[in-house]
Amino acid sequence: MTSNPAGLTGTTQLAHPARNMAHTFEMRFTSTPRGARLARRLAAHRLDSWGVPYGTGAHDAIVLIVAELTANAVLHGQVPGRDFHLRLHLTTDTRATTARAEVTDTRGERLPPRPADVAAGHALGITETGRGLLLVAALATRWDWHLRPDGPGKTVWAEYVVHVGPTAGR
Repeated sequence: MTSNPAGLTGTTQLAHPARNMAHTFEMRFTSTPRGARLARRLAAHRLDSWGVPYGTGAHDAIVLIVAELTANAVLHGQVPGRDFHLRLHLTTDTRATTARAEVTDTRGERLPPRPADVAAGHALGITETGRGLLLVAALATRWDWHLRPDGPGKTVWAEYVVHVGPTAGR
């Protein structure tokens, strides 16, 4: 799904990251399709450098989650002259490796549905908008949103468990 700017790695398994580590990438992007595309590409590159290689199911799922959240920020959360903020965080401990993507925009009056509402709409087959959140709901271990405490807007976040247990991913 994602292209590897440095060429194909050929790796099909997750690199085994060291225990009790955390990596964070944060950046503001213009609320344009180009900004969303750049956010997705930089997230893909960071995941690869953090031990979630290109071409793995985990890498592709996390990048798709980032792509959907950033596209939604551009489409539904855009305020002229205001950027969106991406925060990608990967934590590894003795239980699991988890990636968390957070996308913050400055439009507080257009709020996404809650996860339970997205699931209910999908089950009833009546969802006409929010298909991106259906993808996020299908891929993410958990997701939700909250209003920004420090200003107008909201943060939509999603977590993806890359692997669980000390031997997973080997």
